[in-house]
Amino acid sequence: MSKLVFPEGYQSSLSRRDTQKAIKIIKDTFQKKLGEALNLDRVTAPLMVTKESGINDDLNGVERKVHFTMKEIEGTAEVVQSLAKWKRMALHRYGYEPGEGIYTDMNAIRRDDDCDNLHSLFVDQWDWEKVITREDRQLDYLKETVKKIVNALYETNEKVKEVYPVLDCEIKNDVFFITTQELEDMYPDKTPKEREDLIVKEHKTVFLMQIGDLLNSGEKHDGRAPDYDDWALNGDILFWNDVLGCAFEVSSMGIRVDEKSLHDQLVKANALEREQFPFHSGILTGKLPLSIGGGIGQSRICMLLLGKAHIGEVQVAIWPEAMRESCREHGIKLL
Repeated sequence: MSKLVFPEGYQSSLSRRDTQKAIKIIKDTFQKKLGEALNLDRVTAPLMVTKESGINDDLNGVERKVHFTMKEIEGTAEVVQSLAKWKRMALHRYGYEPGEGIYTDMNAIRRDDDCDNLHSLFVDQWDWEKVITREDRQLDYLKETVKKIVNALYETNEKVKEVYPVLDCEIKNDVFFITTQELEDMYPDKTPKEREDLIVKEHKTVFLMQIGDLLNSGEKHDGRAPDYDDWALNGDILFWNDVLGCAFEVSSMGIRVDEKSLHDQLVKANALEREQFPFHSGILTGKLPLSIGGGIGQSRICMLLLGKAHIGEVQVAIWPEAMRESCREHGIKLL
């Protein structure tokens, strides 16, 4: 349990019952504001896809997917790790045009995630994707989209605080933009996580850009799959978490790969064999639309706005028994 953080004197501002009510307010409010801000329709999405389709998210490329065989269907099914690829294909199948998009509730099982204050084996997020033009594939468009998402979260925070004035989370609406290389140059002797903590503690709301490629040091700030985000046009939305005293990621997002960046990144990842999959060939041939998209953590947002110390206070999941006991001893009431 050494990975757990127990804030001194921690006590939840809300009971379990009020927590559940507040979660509904947050989810209802945020998804409505997100859809309005980015012109997104809500759609249904799969819990599982076939391995042969090649559309499951590979995350950092090392995580084991939950998979199983089926009674009446040949092949192997996989529980999704996210919907990064599926969404872009859906935009094409459903006939969306530039400036239009979709969002959905995504539930996933990530069996290799470590359980701690911020991480669970269960992942719930809003996955969203929007068709863009070739001219939109630039930094200013990315930044404007980030600002709209942050503003939706700011307005959601104000709404839930109206209902529960005891809550004291403050969301800074002014986003500080910085690249991973600029951050490494500022703090060359720090680890990537230490750099994030330093910059987010100073600026409170940060969009950390260009994640996935090698930095000048020869190291990566963090891993990214090579076949959905363009590593030059992506990033993470980070807020300062006063309860835990650390940088707190709520979204990974970006402008998606086009034919050139997809090929270049597959070369760097030594994964050119993926070009044979329908999703990848659809990008290389121009069949699939250019897009921007991302995932926004539902439990992460609820945890932040409700001032919770553990993600298990806003979602029901499986935890090691020793963790449950430690949380009880420190006043953390898991659902």
